[in-house]
Amino acid sequence: MQIKPLRSVLYMPGSNPRALEKAKSLPADAVIFDLEDAVGPDNKVAAREQARAAAQEGGYGRRDVVIRTNGMDTPWGRDDLAAAVKAAPDAVLVPKISSGEAVVSISQAMTEAGAGNTKLWVMMETPLAMLDARAIAAASAVPGSRLACFVMGTNDLAKDTRARLTPGRGAMVAWLSTCVAAARAYGLSILDGVYNDFGDDDGLRAECEHGLDLGMDGKTLIHPRQIAICNAVFSPSGEEVDWARRIVAEFDRPENAAVNVMSIDGKMVERLHADMARRVIALAEAMGEG
Repeated sequence: MQIKPLRSVLYMPGSNPRALEKAKSLPADAVIFDLEDAVGPDNKVAAREQARAAAQEGGYGRRDVVIRTNGMDTPWGRDDLAAAVKAAPDAVLVPKISSGEAVVSISQAMTEAGAGNTKLWVMMETPLAMLDARAIAAASAVPGSRLACFVMGTNDLAKDTRARLTPGRGAMVAWLSTCVAAARAYGLSILDGVYNDFGDDDGLRAECEHGLDLGMDGKTLIHPRQIAICNAVFSPSGEEVDWARRIVAEFDRPENAAVNVMSIDGKMVERLHADMARRVIALAEAMGEG
């Protein structure tokens, strides 16, 4: 089992060359060069060129490089997509996706532009997207689809639904869980939305743990100081890895080949737990901690 961690995914303004350069030294698993929310209308074209050049130049090591375009219904979206494809990042992130048809259309446009291995990530941030999460995820099964990841846009979702972003995110749990279920049903990764108060470490940790409990792979971030906490929460602990290895070792014994349930250290463990344990081990190894 091979896993590429996406514990911490940091937005970087595409209009800020210093930020794009700094991203090369940050311990984030992925960086998103943002052409949308972080860039004003007067700087859209310049930011597009800077992000394209930075992605083409490379130097980001093991980090995934993602370019977030403006919406396809804006004056900049289509040109952003063409420039992003030319830069050949690991993925292009498109906002305001509300249908499976949009996923198929954008995937086709990327292929026609020569996108190579570049994947498509989509923002899940509209009320319609919450209602059609399954259809959007199912578009990943359409031949030629590049869809690989859902990214929750909780700020936009709060704006459009008028739901309050309170500790525990009670108003959003149903939507977050729906998107997790849709993503898992079709083999997609899914990232939690940002935590706005980058000076509140305790609040960030609590929300990271909430996202982990819901089944998120990691979290999108708005400030480098958030990376360490995010990485720590979304990484399996040493005790978890040791327990996972114990489970796998027991089920891998030849005499247990036909065993589906056993007791390990007084705990009832099923073969499905061995599958879960293998993922924990693979994640730890991918982070160089296994």
